[in-house]
Amino acid sequence: MADLEELLVRCEKSIGYRFRDSRLLRRCLTHSSSAETRLDSNERLEFLGDSILGLVICDYLFQSFPDLREGQLTQMKSQLVSRAVCARVAAKLELREFILVGRGLNSIPNSILAAVVESLIAGIYIDGGLAEAREFILRGFEDELTDCQLQETDNYKSQLQEHTQRVSNVTPEYVVTEERGPDHAREFCVAVRIGNTTYSSAWGRSKKEAEQQAARAAMESLADTETSPSQPDSGEPESPDEVSR
Repeated sequence: MADLEELLVRCEKSIGYRFRDSRLLRRCLTHSSSAETRLDSNERLEFLGDSILGLVICDYLFQSFPDLREGQLTQMKSQLVSRAVCARVAAKLELREFILVGRGLNSIPNSILAAVVESLIAGIYIDGGLAEAREFILRGFEDELTDCQLQETDNYKSQLQEHTQRVSNVTPEYVVTEERGPDHAREFCVAVRIGNTTYSSAWGRSKKEAEQQAARAAMESLADTETSPSQPDSGEPESPDEVSR
């Protein structure tokens, strides 16, 4: 019993949360192979934790990406709540050594690691409320959420190219139309050309940044018109300061 209590204390330090009810933490860590009955395992907690994880991630994406459409948000959410990501979070928190499994289980697969993460989410929710569960999720999934943001920022050009090739069978071209500022702080204005039409332009502190923001503006313009590229965007180029906001 003393060994189990020590294990639970070390687990709490690893996850950054102290349970009021240590029996609940034990159930979070108990795989069905070591439980007296299936109801004594973490399976029901896994069921609840999966939904809480989805809620918190959906809310985070909704607040963080106001310009994305439903389909894009759904794709990002599916990646973030996947078994593979949950298993990586479990590895980062070093949960493997705390999982209670039967003697016949020689190794712990990623599916069990992922299930324990979802069980802990549910356990923290029951023990401390949604705010504590949300904090645990955002802390545990911080690296994955950051990677997701970077991938989304880097993906505007590929999204635009996929769209124009599907609709018009053309590839966007990016043209530097203007430069300003001293050599050590140069800024570039890039316009997107789709077929014979120049669509959008945007400023950036590098050509790559300007191209990404011009692609984003073009995607927004295409979404507004809901037509194939035929009408130019008469809006003024976005400045880097406007982009950063």
